[in-house]
Amino acid sequence: MARDVEKMVAVGLVWGATNALMRRGALLWDQRSHKLSSSSLNPPKLHQRLLSSVNDSLSVLLFWQYSVPFLLNLSASATFFALLSDSPISLAVPVTNATTFAATALFGMLLGEETRIGFALMGTGFIVVGVWLCLT
Repeated sequence: MARDVEKMVAVGLVWGATNALMRRGALLWDQRSHKLSSSSLNPPKLHQRLLSSVNDSLSVLLFWQYSVPFLLNLSASATFFALLSDSPISLAVPVTNATTFAATALFGMLLGEETRIGFALMGTGFIVVGVWLCLT
């Protein structure tokens, strides 16, 4: 059981880190795409908007600053589903989600995002107490 909890915490840490990295990658991609886009006076037709959406989706997936964390996040998701076969869902979900929240806040701060540190620490404290209650 303790090994399963360690794996749940590891999945939460990977999810949290990759959430922050994917956000950063998406913001970088958005900045780059706005520099490359040109403005048009005529509004695009429906098929042009659909093609533009598909093109944007594919180009963000090819942007390594987004796609590498995305693939790591998906790998953690596969690990989480494997853990669910051996662990009770009433334990796996709170532990991984709580760890994900705390790790997202921590990695966001490390990446320079504006964060209300007091609220993040208070929320993380509540998470630790809640997970402790789930485990005991």
